[in-house]
Amino acid sequence: MRYLAPAKLNLFLHVTGRRLDGFHDIETVFQLVDLCDDVEVATRTDGQVIRDPPPSAPVLAGLDDNEDLTVRAARLLKKVSGTELGASIHVTKRIPSGGGLGGGSSDAATVLLALNQQWSLNWSVERLAALGLELGSDVPVFIHGHNAWAGGRGEQLVPVDLPQRWYLIIHPGVSVSTAEVFTAAELTRDTPASRIAAVPAGGGRNDFEPVVRRRYPEVAAALDWLGARVPAKLTGTGSCLFAAFEDADAATQLLAQLPRQWNGYVARSL
Repeated sequence: MRYLAPAKLNLFLHVTGRRLDGFHDIETVFQLVDLCDDVEVATRTDGQVIRDPPPSAPVLAGLDDNEDLTVRAARLLKKVSGTELGASIHVTKRIPSGGGLGGGSSDAATVLLALNQQWSLNWSVERLAALGLELGSDVPVFIHGHNAWAGGRGEQLVPVDLPQRWYLIIHPGVSVSTAEVFTAAELTRDTPASRIAAVPAGGGRNDFEPVVRRRYPEVAAALDWLGARVPAKLTGTGSCLFAAFEDADAATQLLAQLPRQWNGYVARSL
């Protein structure tokens, strides 16, 4: 069966502290958008979990099965559930990797949801989300499938209703290392925590943007280009950036002006 795995945008992203477990406390609002990967999942009776056919996308082809997050998700669910069934998984990538759009986490969440259904496990969404957190901090929001304010590592989710928007998303052609920017000495880690689960007045900011700007000149150039025309923000830890529009036409018109060295997408809020 074929499933759509959506991307996410962080409408703001504040780092409020460093945790004893090595992670950081954050606050953000996740906005799901209709830029999607295709994830094909088929149950196997021989118990194997494999990628079949092997991925053609370079970012996935360079990974062995033990590194692929979708395979890791399926194998983790198989181990914890005790099922004797297996799965064949194939992902067609459309969401840029290393762009802060959560594509890998969304793909993994989609595999967990699909196999929960196909293997007739009947686990609750909450149980799947707790398992997904072992794979990555962004996995739970995709399992819940709702726009949400998030605290903690990103797993403390409060569903929020957001207005419909169209987004121009720009990928400057580089991949940002999440580990690198989280460990950067210059990262601000003391943004005051909010008292309510909402988008801050003024929209908030992305605490990672100054770090990514300094270390990735391609991202800085794209932010400057977009920011000279409309309010622009970095999503996640980068490298993608975005701007919000009331209608698709305005986003599409600006996309037509995008310099050729960058890739752009117009996506609808979900």
